[in-house]
Amino acid sequence: MLTTFSDEYFMKEALKEALTAFERDEVPVGAIIACNNQIVARAHNLTETLNDVTAHAEMQAFTSAADFIGGKYLGDCTLYVTLEPCMMCAGASYWTQIGRIVFGAYDPKRGYSKIGDSVLHSETNITGGVMEEECGRLLTTFFLKKRNLKK
Repeated sequence: MLTTFSDEYFMKEALKEALTAFERDEVPVGAIIACNNQIVARAHNLTETLNDVTAHAEMQAFTSAADFIGGKYLGDCTLYVTLEPCMMCAGASYWTQIGRIVFGAYDPKRGYSKIGDSVLHSETNITGGVMEEECGRLLTTFFLKKRNLKK
């Protein structure tokens, strides 16, 4: 049983967004932003839908959260995302000054950690591998489906 407001609770919400992306034939990455245990933003990848390489789940969530809060700094918030942020999203997180990032699956090819934590704001705390198996499985299923369609 999930404890309300645990990292797993919020990651399950991010996974719901990833499933929405999957159903829309987008790379299934979902993100939510929580502040004071309240979800203030929900997002998923929209790169195909918007024909925009910057329309990652995190980027959509940052914009939505800033709009909800009425300010661009998210220091009291936590980003929950199903895949380790890429360099672009990690860089954007720096500018939002987000207080914490929690991610599911690691991305050894394109994840920010390939470069290191220096791309993140010095006040941002990181937790990786939350529900890693579930998050990774959805991505694996998506890309296997894509490869099988190409055959």
